[in-house]
Amino acid sequence: MHQCLTSLRVGNPMSEGPLCHHSFPPSFSESSVQPGPRMESLPEAVLIRILACIPAVDLVLACRLVCCQWKNLVDGAALWILKCQQEGLTGAESQENAENWQNFYFLSKKRKNLIKNPCGEEDLQHWGEVENGGDGWKIEELPGDFGKEFPSEEVHKYFVTSYEWCRKAQVIDLRAEGYWEELMDTTQPKVVVKDWYAGRSDAGCLYELCVKLLSENEDVLAEYKSETIAIPQDNDANWTEISHTFSNYGPGVRFVRFEHGGQDTLFWKGWYGVRVTNSSVTVEP
Repeated sequence: MHQCLTSLRVGNPMSEGPLCHHSFPPSFSESSVQPGPRMESLPEAVLIRILACIPAVDLVLACRLVCCQWKNLVDGAALWILKCQQEGLTGAESQENAENWQNFYFLSKKRKNLIKNPCGEEDLQHWGEVENGGDGWKIEELPGDFGKEFPSEEVHKYFVTSYEWCRKAQVIDLRAEGYWEELMDTTQPKVVVKDWYAGRSDAGCLYELCVKLLSENEDVLAEYKSETIAIPQDNDANWTEISHTFSNYGPGVRFVRFEHGGQDTLFWKGWYGVRVTNSSVTVEP
């Protein structure tokens, strides 16, 4: 083979300047170049660290298809344990098998409040099936007349009801939010529902919460319905959290329907009914 000649620029590769020419010895040829170690020859621990730098979706959709060794690593626990540790995801120590580790990672990364406009910052936008009894729903600034501040400084507004029943609802499309069918049917992650309610200290009121897990055809697969909670007049106006966790609900869940509402018990014109804010629905490991 003819002698190879290469030109190398000394210093910053992006800068202008003289070229430094180097000639390889006559004995240099392609056949004398020794190949480096192949990926499959790397220790498994090293390969796991390399794979952990790749985005999770690419690991599942691309890397898993490369070879049997990579498939086993992507399906195993060690890779996902490392990714959880690298990204500061907590609670992973409670997982017991490889499938749970992978699901834990994806569910933790996707965790968010699926209720849109939970605190009235966008008026009644995103809320449907609105029932405006009495003078209807109204949005007010915290703490409101005869009210108390909310426990979190991040919440600034609330919805308030009137002297007849006011209700509103949201239907969450789980597939549209990124929770695929196999995940919901086989893993059945927890669906955690929370809501906050309070009354005025000078008026009594009623509150209700109803949440349903629905199938593709909107059949009810699981349901939580609170009792009708009565807050007496001359109450302390403190905010109260109500929550429910759906688990082991069976296959087929595609939607979550969240509905809450209430009214006052004195039938005073205006907005003396229950106050609600900071509603949430989350899908968790």
